Amino acid sequence: MTIKVGAVLFFILVANAVSFGTDQETLDQLIARANSAQPGQQPDLFLEVADREVKLAIESYKANKPEDGCAALQQVVNYADKAHSLVLQSGKKLPHTEIKIRRMSRNLRDLKQNVEADDQSGVQAAIDKLESFRSELLKAMFGAKKPTEKPPAEKPQEKQ
Repeated sequence: MTIKVGAVLFFILVANAVSFGTDQETLDQLIARANSAQPGQQPDLFLEVADREVKLAIESYKANKPEDGCAALQQVVNYADKAHSLVLQSGKKLPHTEIKIRRMSRNLRDLKQNVEADDQSGVQAAIDKLESFRSELLKAMFGAKKPTEKPPAEKPQEKQ
């Protein structure tokens, strides 16, 4: 009985591992899918592309390939901008997008601490852009509402 249960569990694990490998799409496939997706799905897909580009940038800098890392950072900013612009236009998924961009920004801040001094300015520029996107999203979520103008209240006059 325990051998059968063990065999079934082993089979399930192997099947999951095989299906996990086939479900992974390449970055180029994800970009193509994001560009051709419905407008409601595009922000999530663009954020996924940007997140993968962050990981690619980190790997590139670790492999001492700053040119590839810099190119990946430009793509991070590009796709994060696309996602943030679409979300601002639709007014939907604002918190989700802000959280994702904040995580990317945090990962880039960690990366900045581990790159050469010459490369830190490029990483900081990407962080600054992501933070500006976050600020715009936060303003859209919590920005001050336009106050309605009320006429000044008249003070009651005292009778003498």
